[in-house]
Amino acid sequence: MTDLSPPIKAGSRGLLRLISPSGAVPEPERVHRAQERLQELGFRIQLDSHALSRVQRFSGSDTQRVQALHRAARSAARVVMATRGGYGLSRILHKLDYALLREGISQRRQFWVGHSDFTALQLAVLAQTGSVTYSGPMAAYDFGAEKLDDITVDSFLDALDGSQEAIGFASDDAPRGLDRAGVLWGGNLSLVTSLIGTPYLPKARGVLFLEDVAEQPYRVERMLAQLLLAGVLQRQKAVVLGAFTDYRLSAHDSGFDLATVVGWLRSQLKASGVPVVTGLPFGHVRTKLTLPHGARCRLVRDGSEAYLVFPHGHD
Repeated sequence: MTDLSPPIKAGSRGLLRLISPSGAVPEPERVHRAQERLQELGFRIQLDSHALSRVQRFSGSDTQRVQALHRAARSAARVVMATRGGYGLSRILHKLDYALLREGISQRRQFWVGHSDFTALQLAVLAQTGSVTYSGPMAAYDFGAEKLDDITVDSFLDALDGSQEAIGFASDDAPRGLDRAGVLWGGNLSLVTSLIGTPYLPKARGVLFLEDVAEQPYRVERMLAQLLLAGVLQRQKAVVLGAFTDYRLSAHDSGFDLATVVGWLRSQLKASGVPVVTGLPFGHVRTKLTLPHGARCRLVRDGSEAYLVFPHGHD
């Protein structure tokens, strides 16, 4: 666990509300473990009344999950954290009160955080309100794991208290002299692609970061091709790739792997001058950064590392 010397007073970091806006929680004990860990980090925990519910594969009916999101926006929570991802937010994006979400997130400075299926909500909030949310850890997967990852915890807390002014990560393939600025946005590739042609995909010209899980390289390439054919990739200042995990190559792939996909993507974006940078510690992995989704940033290279640099307060 992260070094918390001097000790953090219980509740001193404010109220953290746990919600399940997508899939049902298959292992409630992981959420309970996360509650204990987050309390040790100084949060008061409030578990939404439907956070551990189940209707088929979802954590409640569509109406119940919409209500849970609206309750979170109205609450006194400083942090609103998803318990897990799965699938479900795409079903309810058109039912959400975005004025209410904006009031909680932007006007009262609530810190909404998650990844995976949570990407759909983040993209919709950015497209509809321009508000900044956070791509980062979730309760069950991260704080409910057998062992906490120190970097994940530290990045989350740094983002929360506003001290995260720059994030560095090893990236040998970042172009020398790289210096691009724009809105940081993206998340799970499958969710980004699924929102093409809807009012919930931001019209951003910025730094697009992407990750995915259990998608074979050819499917990753197909989704990237869809973003390319829709004109999304060419208008970005840079594309940053995180972790693409838990896939299995077959004999039919015959050497077609993720490196092939990255090479193809670079060849497609060369004429547009959009650099493709790999190595971002983000995705369905234990060590993940907390990223201000919708905030302005600069992407630069210094030596063998790339850096995301943020204005003070992630405004």
